Formats: sequence, structure tokens, C-alpha cells
Amino acid sequence: MPNDKTASKHSRQLIFSEAIAQPKAMTAQTASQGHTSPPVDQPALDATDRILQEIASVGRRLEVMDLKKTDLTLASSSIRADIAGFRETANNLDQRLSAVEDHIATTPDQEEELKSLRAKLTELEDRSRRDNVRFYGIPEHKEGSDIKTFLSSLLTNHFGIEFSPPPEFQTVHRIGPSHKASANKPRPIIACFLRHEQARQVISTAKARQPISLDGHEIRVAADFSRLTGDRRRAFLALRL
Repeated sequence: MPNDKTASKHSRQLIFSEAIAQPKAMTAQTASQGHTSPPVDQPALDATDRILQEIASVGRRLEVMDLKKTDLTLASSSIRADIAGFRETANNLDQRLSAVEDHIATTPDQEEELKSLRAKLTELEDRSRRDNVRFYGIPEHKEGSDIKTFLSSLLTNHFGIEFSPPPEFQTVHRIGPSHKASANKPRPIIACFLRHEQARQVISTAKARQPISLDGHEIRVAADFSRLTGDRRRAFLALRL
């Protein structure tokens, strides 16, 4: 079914066509009836032609206006669609902002939980290192090919510790890459004892018998801690000094 705009347009075209065709039809009808036309009033005909031309011009302008109105309707629909899209985007941004605000509100609690977890992790790491002992100042390659036998002999002969049973180690090795070692700064040796009591005995003996030397090199001994605990201990010792 045609819409109101199309019907209106067709009505105007029909009116203009009838207005233009009516004088011609009357002239043809008079001629067919055999009547003699009265004298033609040329100025009146010219005026009629101008009026008809103006009517036709108005009709064309109305058609152009109809086209423009259609374009405006389409543009308006597009603008409404854009506005709807903007509103949806704004709603999404508002939801995301609310989520961020909620996250910020819970951040202090999460920070406290993170601190607690870090403290527990540090404690567990320190517990796993409690059987370790670090030895500083032992020259590079002094241990030879059997570092466990070398360390056991060092503890007996230079530290004067009489172990019962003899010391046993899980692992003994130097810390760090060999290419960074030098005669003035040898890499430390770390030993993991099988028995915690023997590790504590080494540390307490070294503290009581300071200084301990090997071929003119001072040997220092320290417990093994996590990085965080080590940093805290160094900061504390710096304050004491």
C-alpha cells in the first residue's frame, strides 16, 4: 500500500497535469464541434502560460523538497542509531568504572593479604635454609675435586670441631658463576647439613673462635637466609654500627 508521502506527490502531479491539459482539451472540444473560435486574446494566453509554468515550477520544487525531506528522515534515523550506540558505550564505561571503583575499595584488604602471604613465604624459605651454612674467604680451587671431604677436614682441623657422628652433607657447592670469581674475592661455599644440630654447632664455634684462617685467608661463617631476611639483618646491623 502506498504511503501518505507518495499519495500526496501523485496528487500534486495529477493536479498540475490537469491544469496544463484543461485549456488544450477545451480548444480541441470546440474545434470538434465545428464552432468558430472567437478572436484569441493573446495577452490572456500568455498570462495563462506563465501561470501554468509557475505551477509546474512549484511542483518541481515540491518534488525536490520531498526528496530532501526523505534524506533528512534517513539522516535523522542514522543520528538516532548513533545516539543509541553512544548510550550503550556510556553504559559500558559506567559499568567498568564501577568495577574499578569496587577494586580500588578492596585494594587495602588485598595489600594486607599480600603482605601476610609474603611474610609466610619468607618464613617457609628461611625454614628450608635452616640447615645451610655459608663459608666466605676460602680461595678458589682450594677444595679440589671432592668439596665434601675438603669441608669436613676444614671443620675438624681449622675449626677444631669434633663431630659425633661425622658431619654429613646433602649438598656442598660454590655460589655464583666461576668467571666472576677472583683471587681477592672468591665465591662463597654453601653447605647443606643432614643434621640441623651440626649446622648450628659450626656457626656457634666459628663465632667463638674468630678469627679462623686458611693459608693466610680469613674464613667467615654465616647462616643462610632468604633475600628479604638477609636485607633486614644487614639494615639492622648497619643501625647498630
